[in-house]
Amino acid sequence: MAKLLITTQVHENYGDAYKPYWKAKGGNDYVVKQFKDLNRVTEVVMALRAQIENDSAYSREYIIGWEVVADDYLTEFEKSQLEYDGRINYPAQELAW
Repeated sequence: MAKLLITTQVHENYGDAYKPYWKAKGGNDYVVKQFKDLNRVTEVVMALRAQIENDSAYSREYIIGWEVVADDYLTEFEKSQLEYDGRINYPAQELAW
């Protein structure tokens, strides 16, 4: 079995609607566990966009990449939590498919 990992970029507007000043503020990781649609990965990601992406006058989040990974795969953020805290308090957000 595998899981689908989707990575995003977040931008925040430090200006206003008339004079925007967008600044990158990291991103998020999303996973679909027990992923089986290996021949439809791009189609599945596009179908999940509505659950992930947002675009307002003050913040934006959009997908920048995806890949199918092993069930035991940990994101960089999850690995750092294990290393420094000994546990994962903030796992990648799980999406239903």
